Amino acid sequence: MRAVVQRVSEASVSIDGAVRARIHHGLLVLLGIETGDREEDLTWLCGKVARMRLFANADGVMDRDVNEAMGEILLVSQFTLQASTKKGNRPSYIRAARPEEAIPLYLRAKQLLCELTAHRVRTGEFGADMAVALVNDGPVTIVIDSRLRE
Repeated sequence: MRAVVQRVSEASVSIDGAVRARIHHGLLVLLGIETGDREEDLTWLCGKVARMRLFANADGVMDRDVNEAMGEILLVSQFTLQASTKKGNRPSYIRAARPEEAIPLYLRAKQLLCELTAHRVRTGEFGADMAVALVNDGPVTIVIDSRLRE
């Protein structure tokens, strides 16, 4: 499971030109689920996202997590995070989990993040063609991989 976590001053996701979800001040989390990912991967990754200290304290030091910063989370599924570019110029998405495996994990990710962040989580729509807009604050962008556990 991979996530790209961006600290944002605002972010939104639109489907067919209509805004589906919008947040101000928080984290945009792009989530890619890989074949074979388990609840254990999800629990670890969601805990890491919720507790990662990416927001500045009064001294300007990144020492507060999304809860302490009273931030929100916009969670967006993105199978292309599982792309392999090892061979040729056309990415392979063979590692991305099929919808029947990925959808329950995506929904569980939303549930876990809601539990960890006082329900300040908005989402895109799994499998939809989405337009994601954001203002990256910092910029701060972190890549997390549950298999590497870095």
